[in-house]
Amino acid sequence: MSLAEASEARKARLTALRKRKDGEITEADGTAQPLIKNRNFDPESRTLKKHKVDDTVMEDTVENRVKGMAEQIIADDEQRRAQELDVFNIAPKRPNWDLKRELDKKLAKLEWRTQEAIHTLIRQRLAAQKGESDDIVGAMNAQERQNAAESLSDDEDE
Repeated sequence: MSLAEASEARKARLTALRKRKDGEITEADGTAQPLIKNRNFDPESRTLKKHKVDDTVMEDTVENRVKGMAEQIIADDEQRRAQELDVFNIAPKRPNWDLKRELDKKLAKLEWRTQEAIHTLIRQRLAAQKGESDDIVGAMNAQERQNAAESLSDDEDE
């Protein structure tokens, strides 16, 4: 088969496909007849098919669920825009809440040291009242001696 014959055969196939696509059938004698597609034609009864209208409405579909939702969202948005902006709802109730948040850690340490100092003062006053010393300076010295003695006993234990 030469190139020219192959080209002619291909052209013939392409024209036949084009005619089939357009709906024409070529007979052996060269006449073209329209192709009957059975979309709307019933070959058994030789009549047109009647279209059946399906009026069944599906209850649970996405379209039915979101029906009217866009209008509702737009209406809600317009209503929010129409309301006056209340500055008191935006601002914090206490203007120094962020400062208190940062200082809580530092205040916890100071609170512990304050309590420790109060306990020391109370011990000194109690020691002064028992008669170990008449003044607070003597009570403080007694407290220091007691702390030193405790630290020495701790060192001996180790």
